[in-house]
Amino acid sequence: MLISNNYNPDVLSCIANLSSDEVFTSPQLVNQILGMLPNEIWNDKNARFLDPGCKSGVFLREIAKRLDKGLEKQIPDRQKRLNHIFKNQLFGLSITELTSLLSRRSVYCSKTANGKYSVCETFDEAQGNIRFKRVEHTWEEGRCVFCGASRSEYDRDRDLETHAYLFIHTDQPEEIFNMKFDVIVSNPPYQLGSDGGTRDMPIYNKFVDQAKKLNPRFLSMIIPSRWMTSGLGLSEFRRTMLEDRRIRKLVDYPVASEIFPGVEVKGGVCYFLWERDTKGDCAVTTVRGDDVVGPVSRILGEYDVFVRDSRALDILRKVQRKEEPSITEMLSVDKEFGWTSNFDGFHDKRKPGDVMIYYIRKTKRGTGWIERSAIEKSSQLINTWKVLIPAAGSDGGQRLPDSVLGQPLVAASPSVCTQSYLFVYVDSTGAAQSVESYVRTRFLRFLVSLRKITQHATRSTYTWVPQQAWDHIWTDDELYKKYCLTKDDIAFIESRIRPDGGEQ
Repeated sequence: MLISNNYNPDVLSCIANLSSDEVFTSPQLVNQILGMLPNEIWNDKNARFLDPGCKSGVFLREIAKRLDKGLEKQIPDRQKRLNHIFKNQLFGLSITELTSLLSRRSVYCSKTANGKYSVCETFDEAQGNIRFKRVEHTWEEGRCVFCGASRSEYDRDRDLETHAYLFIHTDQPEEIFNMKFDVIVSNPPYQLGSDGGTRDMPIYNKFVDQAKKLNPRFLSMIIPSRWMTSGLGLSEFRRTMLEDRRIRKLVDYPVASEIFPGVEVKGGVCYFLWERDTKGDCAVTTVRGDDVVGPVSRILGEYDVFVRDSRALDILRKVQRKEEPSITEMLSVDKEFGWTSNFDGFHDKRKPGDVMIYYIRKTKRGTGWIERSAIEKSSQLINTWKVLIPAAGSDGGQRLPDSVLGQPLVAASPSVCTQSYLFVYVDSTGAAQSVESYVRTRFLRFLVSLRKITQHATRSTYTWVPQQAWDHIWTDDELYKKYCLTKDDIAFIESRIRPDGGEQ
């Protein structure tokens, strides 16, 4: 490719991410987000803007560009206009000392706000309005009371980054700048490693909640989409988001790499516009490559989780009209028999009275034998017939069509399994074969996909799957007819779901 001698790429379009919590935002994406705000905000010389999670300063920089143009008639002198914008309208909190320098360089054209080359002439001190202050976690019973970080992981010496972000480590965020803000906009840190690194703890929700406490006129953030259906410790956040009628716009990207190239955010990402002074339905847009659905007017809180694709709603409603009991009533819980996936307290050779145990180890399925007396939990389910379904399935719809679930298998009575499987339990081989055929249908796996946003399928992801009569082999054609699905409904399901139960 030939590049013109005048080609001058924006460094913020190609900057690399520094760590898992520092996902940089491109100017193109920032302007999509800022484009949701009302145009008149750029003509308001009294409007104040805050980015509480500055990394590159790109939000403040792009806001400055818009204000520079919008205030041209009110403040004709360019230097006076820039002085006013940077000194009185733009404010930021950086997440590390390094990103504070980067943000100031991006916004003020100088790593110090009062430096010789700063585009603003009126700052008296180096930080300007883009601040970084090292704060410490507040420990209580081994965890930070503000962000939930593990003390064993984040109680560090002065030379190491604590990831204790100023904005969310205070009960009084309004005292940081001692002013009110009209607009809060950010791409906040997403998560902290927790519990020795075995689980990631979301913290983006804390930035959203803290920003709402400041009660700005407008709030917009780009965050992972996992909150819509799942996520460690996100139940209350999900409830408040779905019930908040002030969220007026929501743009969802199921595949995060489409806007963050080279970055994997399981479940995708989304950004939203929250308006303090208006309430109503939310304009929802779903973007996957060239397939853009919406904006569609939605009630976010119609269900306990958010159905991401608006085209699925009619299908779900048709299924629910029959008011059939959920298959969760005959579905195991996580670790039904008490054993984690790495349990190895079984043996290879059968002894008299042993029970077969099913497990998955390093993606390989296997069986072994265990003494019945060693089964201390849910012993009443040992003698049932079971349809085992791997708890870990596809990648949450990153690629379409999706398998959603791994292939099921019938486990004869008596039998048990590790946490690697969930299972539906019935009382006969015929019923088990009927259930297995049902699990293999696109229909069932489509309903599961509406509540499954990542690889792991929990018991709750089966909530919308209705029970059937377990007296014959089920097919998609029979289910489509039973629930009166149209040709368009069927085409949509089959464009999303791979046939025959996924991969072995």
